Formats: sequence, structure tokens, C-alpha cells
Amino acid sequence: MATSTTAPDADRREPRAGSPARKPARRPRGPRRSLLPYLLLAPAILLELGIHVIPMVVGVWMSMLELTQFHIRDWSTAPFVGWENYRATLDLNSAAGKELLHSFWITLAYSVLSVGFAWLLGISAAVVLQRPFRGRAILRALFLTPYALPVYAAVITWSFLLQRDTGLVNHVLVDQLGLLGERPFWLIGDNSFWSLLVVSVWRNWPFAFLCLMAGLQNVPGELYEAAAIDGAGFWRRLRSVTLPMLRPVNLVLLLVLFLWTFNDFNTPFVLFGGSAPEQADLISIHIYRSSFKTWDFGSGSAMSVALLLFLLVVSAVYLLITNRRRDDHA
Repeated sequence: MATSTTAPDADRREPRAGSPARKPARRPRGPRRSLLPYLLLAPAILLELGIHVIPMVVGVWMSMLELTQFHIRDWSTAPFVGWENYRATLDLNSAAGKELLHSFWITLAYSVLSVGFAWLLGISAAVVLQRPFRGRAILRALFLTPYALPVYAAVITWSFLLQRDTGLVNHVLVDQLGLLGERPFWLIGDNSFWSLLVVSVWRNWPFAFLCLMAGLQNVPGELYEAAAIDGAGFWRRLRSVTLPMLRPVNLVLLLVLFLWTFNDFNTPFVLFGGSAPEQADLISIHIYRSSFKTWDFGSGSAMSVALLLFLLVVSAVYLLITNRRRDDHA
């Protein structure tokens, strides 16, 4: 039986000279294909509008109304006052302006100290746990526990610990160790600021630890080996290798921690029960009290918009300075 010696691809003939080459077939670009990206983005856009954009626009509109308890049922009856709420709120010679300025300085000091201590604890724990040793996984899990706990459960626990008569802190310091002669108040007076700071640092430093630990995973081990060969000690390696390599992580981490802490409402609200003492009167609690305690939602909205503008300016200046420094080092 004769076998065919024709190649399997013999039917695919080469185009003759002078014949037009075939163009690759294009996929049809119909209306369905052009709308697909927008359909995929639609849920995210709707959620962003409903959660952030529309409430922000409503808040700006409320800040221009004399929206008090007499008009809260029907906003259409609230008189339009324009920038009057901003003038009254930001007038530093008035009582309301002085109280807002006091809350601003308290919040600024609280944010700077909280972010600083949280970053210091985070970088310390990340460097210590960088090298493998027995029990490292257990320590990592324990360090991340404050970040994993719900904020209300964690802060309520601290409120019980800091009670004057029945709290564990005074029991240990006064009854067990004898370091203090009398039981101090931790949730009122001057100690309230430091109590709030301790709780904030305890809640925020695991996030800094997590980000910095992830950043250290990308640092090549050859850099540490070369530094050790050159005779660099621990602190020199930390200053010359670790911190420069973590600079991109730190730029984002510090900004995020500052914005979170400056806007923090849950921690003081749960710790002090909605009425923070004067020494720990953060601006978030001050706005809440101005809005829901005195029923002056117009002034409260004006304070919120002013706070938003301040944080936008801080973020823009911070990003501008860090980008300029990065371009100078490049």
C-alpha cells in the first residue's frame, strides 16, 4: 500500500510573490466590550460615593446652615448663614475658638507622641524578630494581638484596668509593689492624657511592627554580611543599612499613623465614656460634644470641614517634602 510522503502541513501553502498578505483578524469592539471596565468599576464607585463623597458634600452644606435642635427635623427651615459658622468657630478670641485651639494642641501632642512611641516599639520588635529563633512565631502572634482585637473590647478592658479603686493597675502599683502611697486617678485629671496615650500606643504599635517586619523581609542579607565584614556593629548596621532600606515603608507608615491618630474617636470615646476630661479633650471628642451635646450641628460640621482641610494640607506638605528629598537622593 502506497504511503503518502506529503508533510502534514503541506496544505498550508506560502503566499505567492506579489499576493497581498493576510491581516490578522481583529476582535470585534462592540458596545459590550467597551462597557466592561466601567461595569466592573461601578460597584466600587457607588460605594465610594455613598460612603465618602456624598456625606462629605452634605457635611460641607451643613456647615453653612444654622442647624440646631430647632431645625434638625426639617433642614429646609434652617437659615443659611454662609461662612458664619467658620468665623465663630475659628475666632481665637472667642470662648469657642479658645476651646477648639486647646483641643487642637492636645490632639497634636497626642498624635506626635503616639506615632513616635508606636514607631519606636514597632522597629524595635521588627529588628529583634528579624533573625529566626525558637519561639519567634509565638512572639509574633502575641505582638499582633492588640491590633487583632476589636477596638471596643480592647479599650473597655483598659478602662477596667485603670479604675481607681478596683483597677488592676493601682492594685499592682499600690498594693503589690508599693510604688505609690495612694491610689491615683487615671481617667480624670492630668493622668488622663497619659492613660489615653498608653492605650493608643498599645493599639497602634502592632501595625507599625507588621509593616516594618514586612519591609525587613525585602532587605538583602548580603548587605548585613558586607557591613559585618567591614566591622560595623549593631547600631551602625541599623543606622546605615536597616533604616535607609526601610525609608519607603516609613514614609507611608508615619503618614498613615498620624492621620489615624489625629482622627481617633473610638479610643477616647470608649475610654472616657463620651465626655473626655479637659486634659484629654481631643478634637474628635470636642466636635462630637459640640454637635451632639449642644445640638449645634452647623458649628460641628464647620469644625469637621476645618479638620479635613488641615489634614489635607499636612498630607500634601508631607508628601511634597518627602518626594523632594527622594529626588535629591536619587
